[in-house]
Amino acid sequence: MNKDKEDHFEVLRKIDQKPNSTQRELAEELGFSLGKLNYCLKALKNKGLIKIENFTKNPNKINYIYVLTPKGFTKKTKLTINFMKAKMKEYDELKAELKKSKGQKIEL
Repeated sequence: MNKDKEDHFEVLRKIDQKPNSTQRELAEELGFSLGKLNYCLKALKNKGLIKIENFTKNPNKINYIYVLTPKGFTKKTKLTINFMKAKMKEYDELKAELKKSKGQKIEL
């Protein structure tokens, strides 16, 4: 999974878990800068994977809610499956490597 897909996957997961989070909260929890999160949110919105809805207006602040669209939910599911496949492949490779190295003496 390339870095953009991985970032989008993480944002989709976090939005699914906490749709009422502010951008600052999402950025902090994901370890992203606000700029990076904004970039990801715009990309996801342009792809039709999320909707950004305004739910409160006041003079000082506009609050938004981030909602996965049906297309976004489907994409999150596919990304989850791909993520799990990649991790299982990694696990199998490490397991084979350990099995192979057990027969060899390790010299320091």
